[in-house]
Amino acid sequence: MSQATLAPHAEARDRPSRTGHGHPWLTLFAVALGVMMVGLDATVVSIANPAIATDLHADLTGLQWVTNGYLLSLAVTLIPAGKIADRFGRKRTFLVGVVGFAAASLLVGLSGGIGMVIFWRVVQGFAGALLQPASLAIIRNTFPAHRLNAAIGIWGATVGISIAGGPIVGGLLVQHVNWESVFYLNAPLGLIALLVGLWVIRESRDEEAHGSFDLSGVALLSGSLFALVWGLIKAGTYGFGDPVPVWSFIAFAVLLAGFVVRELMASHPVLPLSLFRSVSLSAATGLLLLGVFALFGTIFFITLYLQQVHGLSPVAAGVRLLPMTGIFIVSSPLGGALTQRFGPRVPLGIGMVFTAVAMFGLSRISVDASYNTIWPWFVLIGLAFGFILTAGTEAIVGNAPVQLAGVAGGLQQTAFQVGGVLGTSVLGTILSTRVGNVLVDRLSGAGVPGPAAHGLAGAKSYVAQGVAPVPPGTPGPVATAITNGSHLAFMDGFQTAMSVAAVVALAAAVVAVFVRRGESSVEGSAAI
Repeated sequence: MSQATLAPHAEARDRPSRTGHGHPWLTLFAVALGVMMVGLDATVVSIANPAIATDLHADLTGLQWVTNGYLLSLAVTLIPAGKIADRFGRKRTFLVGVVGFAAASLLVGLSGGIGMVIFWRVVQGFAGALLQPASLAIIRNTFPAHRLNAAIGIWGATVGISIAGGPIVGGLLVQHVNWESVFYLNAPLGLIALLVGLWVIRESRDEEAHGSFDLSGVALLSGSLFALVWGLIKAGTYGFGDPVPVWSFIAFAVLLAGFVVRELMASHPVLPLSLFRSVSLSAATGLLLLGVFALFGTIFFITLYLQQVHGLSPVAAGVRLLPMTGIFIVSSPLGGALTQRFGPRVPLGIGMVFTAVAMFGLSRISVDASYNTIWPWFVLIGLAFGFILTAGTEAIVGNAPVQLAGVAGGLQQTAFQVGGVLGTSVLGTILSTRVGNVLVDRLSGAGVPGPAAHGLAGAKSYVAQGVAPVPPGTPGPVATAITNGSHLAFMDGFQTAMSVAAVVALAAAVVAVFVRRGESSVEGSAAI
């Protein structure tokens, strides 16, 4: 699309119908509040889980579904939600998502049983899927090209800070109020986002998105992503060779093939496959997925390490993560500045190299490692994630046509969520497998009698969480030996998982070479 074609639309957009309507920075403020709710919920629940279990008498499976139900519903809905935003209006979709997310959060806190908590967490995921892709599309259609990278940088900082700040916020609320307050927090955030959004956000949509909504394409895509995420989660529990994940991955492959065939035939596809003709968009999607893979895996296992191995409280553990979370304040805007000057290739490459170095560093820490030997790696991870999130988002959204901004936003967020599931499930499977291989030897080497060490082999799932499975009534010296041996086995698994993550990040740094600046961020059309 030419600049001449864009000019009348830009001129009309610059004439607000009321004070503040269409104002870019006020619009960004409203959007940021919405994505902040989703970002916080990505991590605060891990801190609230023990209190939920005690209060609602939930078992481990129930607690897993408190998190997994949310992730599953979010992951399988993101791309269809982007299509909904493009067709029915990005402002409308975003505000419906904000209201739904805040309402579901209140109902989670009011739930009297673990089943209702899981149900409303699933609803939260669906609502979060509505507001996230729409938020990126709103930014894309509100900011001029020369301000877009700065806006995405602030958007990325909001996402990063809220995700990584979740453990601290959750720890404070659970420790000083109750677990329900973790979810009630979304009510005032949602109300402000709704009121500001109603006033300042200007509606936009894809005017050519008419005809069939391609419901079969939505079903095939959602089903394939559900099967993939389900398989990954189950593989983290039973291993990749178990029939449940194997059949899930087979179902994923079959459904994905059906989706591709359907999209090639559909007149109005839910995910136009022409998007992936852009090598930059495809590579950036993979890089964003791998960047989140490392971040989520690190936060998940480092939190276990700090709380279970070092014995820190949830709040203390969250504070120890501040070198990682605090750096998000500067790393995302810095990533946006680097992207604007050099294009996304440079910050993506630097981010992946930083990630690899940090993962290799963390793979060397021991049971009794000093915090001074850990926090520098947190700083590198914080810098890396800010670079990858901002540059990857610009490359994905910037290499998609303006009229498909919602779909591109959904693709970006799907990569984000699937990357998080990969980071926790794949690295969790590696850690758990390694723990199972060394547990008996580690227990025996720590002084646990042979029969007792073999008897504790079935406690692998607990040791893989950093928990020492000391039976009640165990004599003091034996209890100490079990604790020491369990922690050593956990560290063996942790070090192996971090080493794998480092190799993956290093390989991903090479892929960054294929990413270039999106022409659509300047000229309004994608280079596809």
